[in-house]
Amino acid sequence: MLTKLAANVRNAYQGLNAVDRLARFESWFERHKEPASSADDYDHAETVNDYYSLCSELMQFGWNESLQFAPLKPDETLEQSILRHQRLMIENLELRPGDRVIDVGCGVGGPMRRVARESGATVLCLNNNLQQLERAKRLNEEAALDHLAEYMNCSFMDMSAIAPDSFDAGYAIESTCHAPDKEGAFEQIFRVLKPGALFWGQEMCMTEKFDPNNNRHQAVKEDLMRGIALNHIYTFKQVDRALESVGFEIIKASDLDVQEGPSTPWYQPLEGGGSSIESFSRAMRRTPLGRRLIQVGLRFAEAFRVFPKGAAEVVRMMDQTASAYAAGGRTGLFTPLYCFLARKSL
Repeated sequence: MLTKLAANVRNAYQGLNAVDRLARFESWFERHKEPASSADDYDHAETVNDYYSLCSELMQFGWNESLQFAPLKPDETLEQSILRHQRLMIENLELRPGDRVIDVGCGVGGPMRRVARESGATVLCLNNNLQQLERAKRLNEEAALDHLAEYMNCSFMDMSAIAPDSFDAGYAIESTCHAPDKEGAFEQIFRVLKPGALFWGQEMCMTEKFDPNNNRHQAVKEDLMRGIALNHIYTFKQVDRALESVGFEIIKASDLDVQEGPSTPWYQPLEGGGSSIESFSRAMRRTPLGRRLIQVGLRFAEAFRVFPKGAAEVVRMMDQTASAYAAGGRTGLFTPLYCFLARKSL
């Protein structure tokens, strides 16, 4: 397992000075806040690309090929909860064999493979990060699902290469949260969907408890923005307004972490103490202790050139980001599970 991870990270970092790229990434928030006259060269798409180029392979090792959060139940593993959540999306989108669907910001294709496998729809995997897109293609081929996939390396902020009214449905899972302009991203998605098409989104949001005038709340928000490469974090109402402003009709929208009956907080895998049926080794990787042990192990592995230089520092940064996620969840100020179903007007 570690041999395969080492090979995957080496492949991901090929031609990439991970140490320099990490330093650039970690300075993005300060560069972003500079006066416009001195920040003209700042490109948030570049920051997001850096984030995923550095972290994607290590994220998959610690989390899942579906790089997303899900509503958790005490009697499920994280993988089972993600599967249940993806099936909810497929059901809501009413997907059928022969449908053409757009996955906006496909990551390495975890949700896409579930959509293709269970609905028979053809999915356009759209991603601005070429490394992730190539990884998605390899995994789709291994899963014998490549015949149901199309691929496009472009930004969801400019999908002008796609004809309007092209797709029967679309979804964006924790991707448009990276948009420098939420309305602009939703406008692009609206344009490429057919009239009457359904669109499912999963957004990272500040909850209704967030007070922009509270310094502590602002500090939690800024830690999240810095670690996850989020240009801004919208509230529920701001997401709704952005959808409606470009012409979407919201059918339903809610924070799916708020569940009826027994449930587990979405951030618990990052703190430990998850499902008793979870694989210990996989669950351990996600905990603060596990993340720190991985850092130590990678520093030794780097010294013997088993892992490329910089991998341990990337895990150190990811550990800080995981702590920011958990802090946002514990305080109730943040959720990655604001999910909506919207329709493009006829």
